[in-house]
Amino acid sequence: MSNIRYDRIHDTYVISAPERLHRPDCNFDVDEKITVDDNCPFCEGNESMTPPEIFSHRKAGSFPNEKGWQTRVVPNLYKAVQIEAPHHHHYGLFEYWEGFGAHEIIIDTPEHHISMTEWSEEAVVAWLKTLRSRVSDLRQDQRIAHISLFKNQGTLAGATQAHSHTQIIGLPIIPKVEREKYQRSYEYYKQNGRAMIESVIMQEEENEERIVEKHGDFTAFCPFASAYPFEVMISSKKALGQIDTLSDSSMETLAPLLLRTLENLKTQLGCFSFNLVMSTPPLQQGTVDHGLLTCVDKACRFAIRIMPRIYKFGGFEVSTGVIINPVLPEVAAKLLRESTDV
Repeated sequence: MSNIRYDRIHDTYVISAPERLHRPDCNFDVDEKITVDDNCPFCEGNESMTPPEIFSHRKAGSFPNEKGWQTRVVPNLYKAVQIEAPHHHHYGLFEYWEGFGAHEIIIDTPEHHISMTEWSEEAVVAWLKTLRSRVSDLRQDQRIAHISLFKNQGTLAGATQAHSHTQIIGLPIIPKVEREKYQRSYEYYKQNGRAMIESVIMQEEENEERIVEKHGDFTAFCPFASAYPFEVMISSKKALGQIDTLSDSSMETLAPLLLRTLENLKTQLGCFSFNLVMSTPPLQQGTVDHGLLTCVDKACRFAIRIMPRIYKFGGFEVSTGVIINPVLPEVAAKLLRESTDV
């Protein structure tokens, strides 16, 4: 039987409807495997095929824009916004900004992998450190109010380049959804003395049904109101900082949990498409309540949200904003826990 669940973190409703699981468009094994492409601009040895790198993690003795890197960051050739655009805000009935912002590509690995499940723990740590460096650098630009940090893997998730990569988009505005989410987190903190995700994880640990795995300070769980089949969130009850302030030790603890979670998802779903997003709270004074910026680590927790894309949205989801999820999170968590023991 279906039920309607409230997602307190995102202030949305989700219909959990297992009866719809066997619809023809619920594909749990989409073959996204590819062959190596010698002309891939993201492969090691093809550095000249991308714009000059902004940042890289490299082996000792290697030089920028040459071989010998673990991760590279380059400007997006097909950028949605660009740092060179004027930082002008035009008011009036048709209010708009010039196309100012930052749009960067993190080339996650020199090898032509399509899936993070093929990475090593060392590669995950290098990736996390690269994200930390780039967000920390962009935070210094007072014109950038919000940073979107996301990964599209597979065609169903919107990826247009097969080689594993992550994107960063820095904007001079804060999207309404993000602004409201962090304001709710702040109001919850003021009323309860702890972060909302801290309370969520405490409740999930008490319930146990939706917990996938705990490792160190981090907990992987299928949210109570999961909007996507086999959706997983990874976060912590403790205030460990944000992506640009996470310590090396936190990243080394997070890396194996993230990798195992993705491997377990692959065990259940095969080669699947997914979106991965990281939380990035508002950056600058004057964009949100001043109180939130003074206690952002206490009110908000660093979190990773993994959203498998195996179920297509239709008119109902688009028109109402209410997503129908055919897989109960309790079932998904149980299957993912069992995958760990395989």
